Amino acid sequence: MSKIDLYDPRWIEMVFEGKNKEYGAYKLRRGTSSRNIKALLILLIAAALIGGYLVYKIQADKAAAERAAYMEQLELSKLQEQAKKEKKEEKKVEKPKIEPIKELPQVRETQKFTAPVIKKDELVKEENEVKQMADLDANTAVGTKDQEGTKDRTIEAAREAVVEAAPVEVKEEVKQEVAQKIFDVVEQQPQFPGGQSALLSWLSQNIHYPPVAEENGIQGRVVVSFVVEPDGSISNVQVVRGVDPSLDKEAVRVTKAMPKWQPGKQNGQAVRVKYNLPVTFKLQ
Repeated sequence: MSKIDLYDPRWIEMVFEGKNKEYGAYKLRRGTSSRNIKALLILLIAAALIGGYLVYKIQADKAAAERAAYMEQLELSKLQEQAKKEKKEEKKVEKPKIEPIKELPQVRETQKFTAPVIKKDELVKEENEVKQMADLDANTAVGTKDQEGTKDRTIEAAREAVVEAAPVEVKEEVKQEVAQKIFDVVEQQPQFPGGQSALLSWLSQNIHYPPVAEENGIQGRVVVSFVVEPDGSISNVQVVRGVDPSLDKEAVRVTKAMPKWQPGKQNGQAVRVKYNLPVTFKLQ
């Protein structure tokens, strides 16, 4: 027996040969081939439309993600530029003027000076006679008044030690003041380990969208401010520009959970630096 092509309407004629063709089954089966062809065409068209939509959706999502990353980078750049402008407008902190300690000149002992009194030669003692210039001590300075000189070098050594030690104490105070100051802009800005792209990737993986905000369709960008300490840790986390309490709370949480940063440096020294970070919440 040869194979029967179900799409060929001739098999219907064979089945209904000599039978009542006015019966509804004959008409129903006679239109089976055309219905199958139409169904197949519709299925192919639907598959093509769905495939095209999926390709378009994937490309659109990719373009939207790239645009969102670009906008975040642009927003971050604007915040950094604004911080630089604010820093320039601030008054420069005047450093305390350190007056050098004046070293008192060493005063030598002077020769005894006696007011001349006219006496007879036989009454003048030898020790009171005015000595000639050649007889005076060449290393002795003569002054107009009696002043006791310095015999002990211990006093001079102590004075020199004070002069040398004073600047060291001032430098330590300046270093402590710099260590406690919070900078807006420094020579070397703090950085997330791996750079800006690593920061965006870490945020996208660790942000948990609040269910309340997701149910209500709330989305937006929360700007968080924090301080990068000299050891790279995060402190003073605050919301600068909020969107919704639930989103603001999540932005603060994920900021505090960040790993240690590479600290900012000023004059080669690690210092405290203020940093603004935009955290974007977007419903898919």
